[in-house]
Amino acid sequence: MQIAVKLFGAVREAAGAKELSLDLALGASPADTWDRLVADYPDVERFGKRLAVSVNLEVRDFDFQLRDGDEVAFLPPVSGGSGMCSLSETPLDVGDVVARVAGPGMGGIVTFIGAVRDNARGREITHLEYESYPAMAEREMEKISAEASERWPGTRVAIAHRAGHLAIGDLAVVVVAAAPHRGEAFSACRYAIDTLKETVPIWKKEVATDGEYWVDDRP
Repeated sequence: MQIAVKLFGAVREAAGAKELSLDLALGASPADTWDRLVADYPDVERFGKRLAVSVNLEVRDFDFQLRDGDEVAFLPPVSGGSGMCSLSETPLDVGDVVARVAGPGMGGIVTFIGAVRDNARGREITHLEYESYPAMAEREMEKISAEASERWPGTRVAIAHRAGHLAIGDLAVVVVAAAPHRGEAFSACRYAIDTLKETVPIWKKEVATDGEYWVDDRP
């Protein structure tokens, strides 16, 4: 059977390819797919224990049984459309994100803005590069928004994240939570940005004056 494979961030660079098509035996799993990649591209082996895997945009176990035509993506640890959440290669508009959740019954609106700074890890940063798995990133952000609304009933959360090249001072992410009262809005906003950093397939490369590196690939 034939499987489509997508690679991102440091894994993509190690393999020297972003998309691959592999012929595998019937009943093969993501683990079998990874073993084949390691055989063909030995430099990727060091990432094996740190990766998550998705099949057709859904996170799966490595022993999940694949079918012909499936799309498998190997996802490095993360450093973030339609609906409440979006991914964009153009500058973010804070007012637009606020408007997605504001309304007559929303007495508390909390906004988190993440901007590109000129230093990190003791290095002078010149710019950032964000790479993403777009369809899955937007789906995961929408999931975070829905989870926040369930945890704090009456709360709405919107998320916008940049991709591509970001200069110093550019906005990388905007998270807005609106609720009838400020307490729920603060809690939902904090939950959304913290969860985004852990689960959404968006990877950050820091380009410094003395070199460049993927943030998830640093000690």
